[in-house]
Amino acid sequence: MKFYILQTIVFLLFINIVVAQKDTLTTKQLHQITISSYKTTTPEVKELSSVHQTYITSGKKSEVITVQDLPANVAEKTGRQIFAKIPGAFIYDMDGAGNQINIATRGLDPHRSWEYNVRQNGVMTNSDIYAYPASHYNAPMEAIQKIEIIRGTASLQFGSQFGGMINYITKQADTSKILGFESLNSIGSFGLLSSFNAIGGKKGKFSYYAYAHKRVSNGYRENARSDAQGQFISLNYAFTPTINLKAELGRSQYIYQIPGALTDVQFYQNPRQATRKRNYFSPDIYLPSLTFDWKINKNTTLNWITSALLGNRSSVQFIAFADVKDTIDAKTLQHKPRQIDIDNFNSYTSELRLQHDYSIAKLHNTLSTGIRYINNNLHRRQQGKGTTATDYDLSITTPNFGRDIYLKTQNIAFFIENLFKITSKLEISTGVRLENGISKMSGFIAYLPNEKVPQDIKHNFALFGISTQYRLNEYNKLYGGIAQAYRPAIFSDIIPATTLEQTDPNLKDAFGYNAEIGIKGKILEKLTYDVNFFQILYKNRIGSLILNDANNQPYVWKTNIGNSKTNGLELYAEYKITETNNYKVSIFTASSYFNGFYLNAKIKNGNENTDLTNKRLETVPKWISRNGLQIAYKKLSSIIQYNYVSESFSDAFNTTTPSANGAKGIVPKYSVLDFNMTYKINSNYMFKFGINNITNKQYFTKRPAGYPGQGVWASDGRSLIATVSIKL
Repeated sequence: MKFYILQTIVFLLFINIVVAQKDTLTTKQLHQITISSYKTTTPEVKELSSVHQTYITSGKKSEVITVQDLPANVAEKTGRQIFAKIPGAFIYDMDGAGNQINIATRGLDPHRSWEYNVRQNGVMTNSDIYAYPASHYNAPMEAIQKIEIIRGTASLQFGSQFGGMINYITKQADTSKILGFESLNSIGSFGLLSSFNAIGGKKGKFSYYAYAHKRVSNGYRENARSDAQGQFISLNYAFTPTINLKAELGRSQYIYQIPGALTDVQFYQNPRQATRKRNYFSPDIYLPSLTFDWKINKNTTLNWITSALLGNRSSVQFIAFADVKDTIDAKTLQHKPRQIDIDNFNSYTSELRLQHDYSIAKLHNTLSTGIRYINNNLHRRQQGKGTTATDYDLSITTPNFGRDIYLKTQNIAFFIENLFKITSKLEISTGVRLENGISKMSGFIAYLPNEKVPQDIKHNFALFGISTQYRLNEYNKLYGGIAQAYRPAIFSDIIPATTLEQTDPNLKDAFGYNAEIGIKGKILEKLTYDVNFFQILYKNRIGSLILNDANNQPYVWKTNIGNSKTNGLELYAEYKITETNNYKVSIFTASSYFNGFYLNAKIKNGNENTDLTNKRLETVPKWISRNGLQIAYKKLSSIIQYNYVSESFSDAFNTTTPSANGAKGIVPKYSVLDFNMTYKINSNYMFKFGINNITNKQYFTKRPAGYPGQGVWASDGRSLIATVSIKL
């Protein structure tokens, strides 16, 4: 940067000399000029423009996080630091430090971010939206340049999830070089070693970017080792200034040794202990894609992405409650056989989008339309009888799995949305999304007759939405909107757990809406703010009821059990206490209040059905507040961050007293204090240091109802991390 500033100054001096002495031009020796300056910055959350690429975001709550500027623990993907300024973001970790991002907003379920349409460079990474919508693909955060987030009112353009869209944008090639290189290497507590190395550049019309990543950690708890790797390559060719073709291939893989759930007694005795040593989980996901961009003319843009998600998620586990020990049998002198589960993903997507600008009465308007085709085939094999060994071994000792089933989905969706600029200040966008598809389940379940296994579920919806924004002045605006959304009934919803369960053949997808209204902007160049109220109606929630058959014998009926509603308030505010070229101090808060409750629902409770009306939604804390003090001085920037999450319930019955096995009970409130700093030695070298959980708070965020085991999952205590970055 200094070189380019110097070059510009020298050029301007030269022009002035030429102008002043144009009639008597002579050669003069210029003395060397050295300019030293600092651009002191602290990370800020920005918003997307009203039209972003081929997407209309006017009137919708959107946020952009610049990851590469964050003084945060990116090597371990510490979500409370990365999403520090996103109000309402609820994050929990359950797959080892750095392996997985589990995030939700507005009281939804964070499990593998499955309430969000998760993308990388615009390419969907959800494993199978209509069978298992979790995002097992997780690129290293060192590879991410920025994160784009649009809340649930974007459902018309992005599809089925209530949460909205999260787009992880990878770093791009340095187009000023033929070959550029970057390396980030981290070392930390509990055996953490992480290395990220990337190359990129441009030659003529061709540009490229590629990385390789490796991370190992012994984990905070015993028997919690993880070994992760990732690779990525992007090849880009600009045929003309208006036609571009990009091919990408990403891979994400890790093996995590699962330490097992704890009971409450075990947690308070020693949160670092393990109840399992033979349990493992490993996803291995490939993400190939081809992106074609064509600027047809100055008013019309076409974007076509064809992609696939291929790979598997596999686990080998001794499955039992936390108070059941995994011991050696005195008779056989061996452990009990473990359970083998394997999912094979074959998801294919083609999405064509067109954005067109046009004018009415000298006012600029935008039309965005598109069509998406999905063809998925998820092969699920479960309840295989594994070995009695202790290593990661997926072999089974019997000929067949207890469940060997397929869920094949075909879906086509069409959307159209139009942005009307009524005046120079008022914008209104409205549109519709038409979903048409079917999921077909077939295969073998050992405890069911063959004729009871097949099940078809249709996904036919017309979703409507409208958003608006009004600019009060240059810096402040009102925004709001409402959009319908749905969530497909997935594999776990329709597979009977035992022979005593039956699935409702008329099971419906969850359906409802997101609504929001807010105001955002700046006041006196000091205060940046965004405050909004939202409401989510979630109809046709899926659960189990107890019914009686023709012989008056009870059985479990998996069906739609009722509705829920979440009202909430989200606040982001950042105040610049002082700001100069060399020095900057600011404080911020990202806080939210949730009131999530059942409207009218019943669910199985032992041998009877219990009314859930007005019961609080499980895993939804009322308060989440992250607050920070940022100080930057010349090349040094730092942040100290306080995170608070109030108590929540682990089940729909709002059980407060923990059960003996830890599977049910309240999740206590907790607060965590973090510190991170970054020192930019120069444009090529940077050093980062962080202390996570300074006070060594022992806490947990969730009692899972399923994977990775029912009970208490202790979060990490105090840890240190240091990172060295080299960019050439």
